[in-house]
Amino acid sequence: MKENHISARAFKGEEPKEKYMKEALKLAKKAAELGEVPIGCVIEHGGKIIGRGYNRRKTDKNSLSHAEITAIRKASKKLDDWRLEGCTMYVTLEPCQMCSGAIVQARIPRVVIGCMNPKAGCAGSIMDILHEPRFNHQVETIYGMMEEECSEVLKDFFKKLRVRLKTEKSVN
Repeated sequence: MKENHISARAFKGEEPKEKYMKEALKLAKKAAELGEVPIGCVIEHGGKIIGRGYNRRKTDKNSLSHAEITAIRKASKKLDDWRLEGCTMYVTLEPCQMCSGAIVQARIPRVVIGCMNPKAGCAGSIMDILHEPRFNHQVETIYGMMEEECSEVLKDFFKKLRVRLKTEKSVN
């Protein structure tokens, strides 16, 4: 594990706060209610949530409507700056390549990830955009906060989706 990859259980220094991941989980569940893949994200600055987002790709019919992109957009507006220095992002699922790139571009210094995404994650699973030494910004990354809860929301969603699709297929 690289030195900037830190387990939430082993993190030394200012502890990441579960209350923010709990908020991200609430947003993930909101996405699930819309039939969206349940991913939620919050951005904290100075002890306050300044950006929130959840997956809305199907709802918005927009491939850019990821939880992280929405939260970054709202946080940037709140701070009136494209740089989100001094912020911490809490996200229920490891970011994809687009969101990882946006995190680097926004100069977010720290990201707390609930569970990993072995099929599309770009904070260490498939690629590691957040820690690419050739970029001018690398991100301190904390893995595994509320991992079981974050993973369970996704597993439950996909289990229900498979049942629904099987039922629809048998009706047709």
